[in-house]
Amino acid sequence: MKKSFLLLPCILCLPWLSKADPAILKTEYIYDTGPYPQIHATTIVETPTGLVAAWFGGTAEKNPDVCIWVSRLVDGKWMESVETANGVQADGTRHPTWNPVLFQPKDAPLMLFYKVGPSPSTWWGELKTSSDGGKTWSAAQKLPKGIFGPIKNKPVQLPNGDILCPTSNETDTKPSAWAIYFERTSDLGQTWSRTELLHDGLTVSAIQPSILFLGGDKIQAVGRTRQQKVFQITSDDAGKTWGEISLTDLPNPNSGTDAVTLADGRHLLIYNHTAKGRSPLNLAVSKDGKTWEAALVFENEPKKEFSYPAIIQTSDGLVHITYTWKRQKVKHVVVDPSKLTSKPMEDGRWPE
Repeated sequence: MKKSFLLLPCILCLPWLSKADPAILKTEYIYDTGPYPQIHATTIVETPTGLVAAWFGGTAEKNPDVCIWVSRLVDGKWMESVETANGVQADGTRHPTWNPVLFQPKDAPLMLFYKVGPSPSTWWGELKTSSDGGKTWSAAQKLPKGIFGPIKNKPVQLPNGDILCPTSNETDTKPSAWAIYFERTSDLGQTWSRTELLHDGLTVSAIQPSILFLGGDKIQAVGRTRQQKVFQITSDDAGKTWGEISLTDLPNPNSGTDAVTLADGRHLLIYNHTAKGRSPLNLAVSKDGKTWEAALVFENEPKKEFSYPAIIQTSDGLVHITYTWKRQKVKHVVVDPSKLTSKPMEDGRWPE
């Protein structure tokens, strides 16, 4: 190991991380050990009382013992995670839980969306709320039939107060059709409406969108596909109707992504910049949602998994990221977006 790495603080013996970049302010694991051999699908949110993160954990994804776990950041320290939701049914049947999504609406309780069921083609959506920043939670509310809530990535709240949830569908046909659509609630989840599926799910097999704001009523969604590229689709009327789905130049190994529009109008996309595997884990930046530039590489350990990221900007302007670290831990990274430097990508190739 080079001497320079030994001198860097908090390097965690991982020289492939770009912690030397001045934009990266902090990296940490949310927990050292937990009551779950495997975790996945992280989510993070800012509440009036601080940051809250969640993930699903159990013996392995799809197993009935997989539950939703929540941790709060208190006085700079992540609290021990608490089992907050599970798939135990009234008749004693137990199903796995999946893909928690935390969301803090304006002047309303914290929301925790998640899925329950044996598989993505058979699961249903549930919702819990918290009025004290994630300390205590309501009973589970099963969402209406055909409504799943945000499928992996955070919703957005529109200027009129509507919550727009990016979601998607996976059929049990062979091949499975993967198609995105959007759900909307104007009363904090009491009633819902939704678009139709926005494409056939086969020509472009896309799931797990994230929403970006392009100005006015124009918004964009980006996310995961089976076509080895990140998809994009835009709406000119705040998500009521959408254009044609298409593939970008950015690679995607059929793995989750997330994105956020910053207060200064730039967009950040966190994703695995590779057509195969789930390493490296990268951050790209764009001024218009079309042309993306290379910014950071968080992980680049060959044949390991760094995946299913979540990204938010907090009220202090900093960016917080969580992701699955080798299915063993939840990694938390803090980035100062004002210190980001970027390099152009030609035809979606990450620069040297």
